[in-house]
Amino acid sequence: MRPFVRILHRPLSVLLHLGAIVLANYAAFWLRFDGAIPEVYYGYWIRFLPYLIAIRAFVFVPMRMFEGLWRYTSLWDLRNIILAVASSSVLFYLLVHQVMAVRAYPRSIFLLDMLLLVCIMTGMRLSRRVYRELRYVPKEHRVLIYGAGDAGELLVRDMRHDPAYPYEPVAFVDDDPAKRGESIHGIPVLGRRGDLEEIVAACRPDEVIIAIPRADPRTIRSLVRALEPFKLPIKTLPRMRDIVDGRVQVSHIRNLVVEDLLSRAPVGLDARRVHHFLATKRVLVTGAGGSIGSELCRQIVAAGPREIVLLERYENSLHAIYSELAETTSTVRLIPALADITDAPRLGHVFSDHRPHIVFHAAAHKHVPLMEDNPCEAVKNNVRGTRLVVESALRWGVERFVLISTDKAVKPSSVMGATKRVAEMIVQATQSGTARRFVTVRFGNVLASNGSVVPRFLAQIKAGGPVTVTHPDMRRYFMLIPEAVQLVLHAAALEAGSIYVLDMGEQIKVADMARDLIRLAGFVPDEDIQIVYTGIRAGEKLEEELVGPDEVAETCEVGSIHRVRSGLGIRAARLNGEITHLEQLALEGDAPSVLENLRLLVPSFTPTGDTTEPAGSGLIA
Repeated sequence: MRPFVRILHRPLSVLLHLGAIVLANYAAFWLRFDGAIPEVYYGYWIRFLPYLIAIRAFVFVPMRMFEGLWRYTSLWDLRNIILAVASSSVLFYLLVHQVMAVRAYPRSIFLLDMLLLVCIMTGMRLSRRVYRELRYVPKEHRVLIYGAGDAGELLVRDMRHDPAYPYEPVAFVDDDPAKRGESIHGIPVLGRRGDLEEIVAACRPDEVIIAIPRADPRTIRSLVRALEPFKLPIKTLPRMRDIVDGRVQVSHIRNLVVEDLLSRAPVGLDARRVHHFLATKRVLVTGAGGSIGSELCRQIVAAGPREIVLLERYENSLHAIYSELAETTSTVRLIPALADITDAPRLGHVFSDHRPHIVFHAAAHKHVPLMEDNPCEAVKNNVRGTRLVVESALRWGVERFVLISTDKAVKPSSVMGATKRVAEMIVQATQSGTARRFVTVRFGNVLASNGSVVPRFLAQIKAGGPVTVTHPDMRRYFMLIPEAVQLVLHAAALEAGSIYVLDMGEQIKVADMARDLIRLAGFVPDEDIQIVYTGIRAGEKLEEELVGPDEVAETCEVGSIHRVRSGLGIRAARLNGEITHLEQLALEGDAPSVLENLRLLVPSFTPTGDTTEPAGSGLIA
């Protein structure tokens, strides 16, 4: 039946329009003469009707009046109808009054005919939509929409128009008091956020959709907490910049995720700068199988370098990222290098074989409690490993070197933080003696990275709790993995000899993050899922810092990135001697002496529970 209807669709449309032309013209005469058309004017109607039909058809065909699906009729179609009817009426008038010089043909007929035909053609198209609305059957999945703006209107329209969608909009909530009591497509705006309890009780929705693509995280967090007692699933829309065509549709609806709750929106940076300096280059990434290293490799490959060396000491991680990238590119040469950064001969072979232009040093031991128990291993990997990679980079002519550091390197309270601060000092000292570009990138906690709190919280929630948090006042900076990598790549293109940090907004309470994750899972914190405080672990502190007391953050040419200037210099010769001694102690497994020498190298290093003042090392000028 449907194929048959498709075949007849165009001929039927033509016949209906021709009938409308005849009907509108006759009705114009009938109205003009109050239902009693004189014989002479009836003759005019019969005589000029073929000319009118021919002119209308001549105009309607190029303006596609016989095409289109009437169920999708919009104001755009009304505009085209008016334009087609008006232009064909003008041509018909010129033919009758100017070319054929029939002055007796009433001028009022032209106007009446035009108005009637516009109404008839519009009515024909709207009839399909009216029929669909009259036979509309409410769906089972009731949704409450937060946001009675353009996005909310488009969502409701899409839900109503497509029977495949399971959603039945029942009400809007909007914080604009002027919208209260209004309705959009028949859906009422019942109140503001403060009225949610009454609205949810009255409407009994199955879920809530946040229809504000530009909603700030603070608003989303407050809404999540307001809806906590109702245990309703919460969904949202992507940010407007992530919607390719800028048009909101039901298919864009997604589950609310922890990234939506960050204290700031994710930062987008100009990728052209990165593509420009990476194109045709040979790039080496250490720690290529880790959370940051693997994302670095993905974004570097997307920029189109000549080749990328994936340096990683764990074969499974190396195989995973190599296999993933091999499926995404055929133009970039991928080189998997199984190597340990503390193995100087192996590092030398990798650098001499591939001669990279750019090195991203992401390999590091990063788990704070583990490094507290294994300080010698932290020094071997984070200090000795960094020194060996830097020396290889200098020896084999690397143009740019980027060290990936952490906010834990600022006034460190942990072995991991102290060793990363020494790594920063190595890079700073190296830069002072070379014209090549050596930079450091410092950022906070990375969401969903290996060992981060978010995956652990999610696993605990899935197991039914409890969720363990070390301290109710513990705060941290958070950022997304792709965002962290954007910062690293942009830093590689900036001025040498600097430390760069991302504008990360306010620190977020880890306990609040845990509560929000519990709410997103549809549970109530401390009722369905308990939160247990376990106490601060060795090496941790309540708050992290991105800039030290002897440092100053300055704006730079890339938005959302700050350059950190130190008011103190580093004496490279003395530093090299102290690092050699520190590494020797680590190789001997002398943990107490390693900690003592770390305090000499990093005077701001204050191990947990240690309140004594360190002696000056003489490394700082």
